[in-house]
Amino acid sequence: MTPQVPTAHQLSRDCPAIRIPSGEPLTLKAGTDVFLTQSLGGTLTVQAPALGGLFRISGADGDALGITAGADEDAPAAAAGPVSEDALWDSLKTVYDPEIPVNIVDLGLVYDLRVLAAEKGGTRVEVKMTLTAPGCGMGPAIASDAQSRVARVPGVKEAEVQLVWDPPWSAEMMTPEGKRILGIT
Repeated sequence: MTPQVPTAHQLSRDCPAIRIPSGEPLTLKAGTDVFLTQSLGGTLTVQAPALGGLFRISGADGDALGITAGADEDAPAAAAGPVSEDALWDSLKTVYDPEIPVNIVDLGLVYDLRVLAAEKGGTRVEVKMTLTAPGCGMGPAIASDAQSRVARVPGVKEAEVQLVWDPPWSAEMMTPEGKRILGIT
């Protein structure tokens, strides 16, 4: 794996962000110097040396760094129809932990995916997933990303993502692709 080289930027405007790993929402002020360390799945991870840490920024706010990312992040789902389970898995593969350049499926974080009939018609999708560490403050943000991505799959009327802790996650749960990306043999 070739590591992504952090690139320097200065924020052109105030930008909403989430502190990693605590999950604390805050605003990074215009003029803050940041280094882009990861741009995957429609979100950006930046390091702000003056603030002493990593921060997650929505791709929709990439313009504050002078880049375009995640422009379709909030695009509505297409018209209803049969829901493709493959499309659901593909959608979940666009969700990333902001500190790890591997999607949540290849990290082995998604434990269960169910396609069900919704009470008032249409399709309901239920996902059970975990995190690499139970105390991770980014859990709600990652779960929200997963729910948003599932909800945008054509035909999905309802989407629910539940964080679970049993069984506890371990590196053995990663797919061969996830292990390859991280250089784990």
